[in-house]
Amino acid sequence: MSGRPPNILVIMSDEHDPAVMGNSGHPLVQTPNLDRLAAAGTVFDSAYCNSPICVPSRMAFLTGNYCHRIGVWDLGSPLRAEIPTFGHYFTAAGYDTVLCGRTHMPGDDRLHGFGTRLYDDMHSWRSRTAPKRTAEARRGSNSHVTECGPGRGAWYDYDTTVADLSTRFLNGKAAQPSQRPWLLYSGLMYPHFPLTCPPEYYRRYDPETVTPADLRGETLEDQHPAIRHLRYHFRNEQIVPEQVQRLALASYYGLVTLVDDLVGAMLQAIDSSPLRDNTVVLYVSDHGEMAGQHGIWQKQCFYEASVRTPMILRTPHGAGGQRIGANVSLVDVLPTLLDLAGIGIPSGLPGASLARMQPGAPDSERAVFSEYHAQGMLQGGFMIKRGDWKYNYYVGHEPQLFDLSEDPYEFHDLAADRRCATMRAALHRELLSIANPEQVSDQALRDQERRLRA
Repeated sequence: MSGRPPNILVIMSDEHDPAVMGNSGHPLVQTPNLDRLAAAGTVFDSAYCNSPICVPSRMAFLTGNYCHRIGVWDLGSPLRAEIPTFGHYFTAAGYDTVLCGRTHMPGDDRLHGFGTRLYDDMHSWRSRTAPKRTAEARRGSNSHVTECGPGRGAWYDYDTTVADLSTRFLNGKAAQPSQRPWLLYSGLMYPHFPLTCPPEYYRRYDPETVTPADLRGETLEDQHPAIRHLRYHFRNEQIVPEQVQRLALASYYGLVTLVDDLVGAMLQAIDSSPLRDNTVVLYVSDHGEMAGQHGIWQKQCFYEASVRTPMILRTPHGAGGQRIGANVSLVDVLPTLLDLAGIGIPSGLPGASLARMQPGAPDSERAVFSEYHAQGMLQGGFMIKRGDWKYNYYVGHEPQLFDLSEDPYEFHDLAADRRCATMRAALHRELLSIANPEQVSDQALRDQERRLRA
């Protein structure tokens, strides 16, 4: 990297399961641009969101802080103006800071420290009420899976506009280099449901060749009470017919390939110009998509397909083709980018810079944390993952414990296994070092009740 501060392009999609990429080994999905980015950069194979739902995940990402620390619980929680984001830190350091597309920031503050916006969130995303977290509350339908197949979907014009404006910005910076370094955040809505896919992308995936999730005999009655209620709330308690699942999966795969093409346009603007020599590129998503695993569509839980996120980082002149298996999370991104830019990392943030992390470095003790306080869960849910062990704690219920080295699809809960008692206790202590689950859960519910009454 040159002596000049690097430019930074951050691309965030929505609801992209990192297993659904060519460079992750998926047998069908075509993502040549993300694969090229991965080949020239570093892939973090165990990257996690800090809350498996859009607004809390994105605000944790932008602030580098946990949701319970910043008081962002659900899709209607506004981020308080005094809490600093990427925008505040990089603007203060002399960067030109620009937002384009989906940030999913509720409220009237449309910048939160960034200097300008090229394109705002859709109006319907900016104002949501608090969720009703009662036993009777349910989503109106399961259209998040059944509304699928070929068609010009709800987000197509939005995302293509975001990519076009972002590419124009990059082309402009290439043609007329600025003395100021810049940070561009480009936010895409796809592959988020509804799973309606433009025909030219849908045709790439024959529904008869896709494989619906294998439930391995697991039934609703077998599942943890928190998961049973989640499925009830989102009307997933009945398994979707196989043919509908095939259509939905083919659509989802097509939308991932559409995202890849939009990412490719932005990469082309950088890689075909002098920007390539001094621009950091990061691709992430805010969470994953269950796509029928454990009978669940959408996210809102701590299974891998929901809580894991793609994270691909390319730095100028950095070594390419690296894969890092250590546990990392979205709150690590802010300190990482500050470090790469030579900007001091504020004290008190829970994340750490990943800029110097090496493949093969010991990772067994690095823990990541996620939490969930929104629709479909009656009390707070919390996750700790350290090494291959994952501990899910649901207030009012027994926890779950999984060893992902032996059980990557999380069918065998070891929480009651006496042989795992030491690990369960250690991970619970890790959780308590970050948050008091009962207090945090109560705080979220009280804030939501207050907003519902307002």
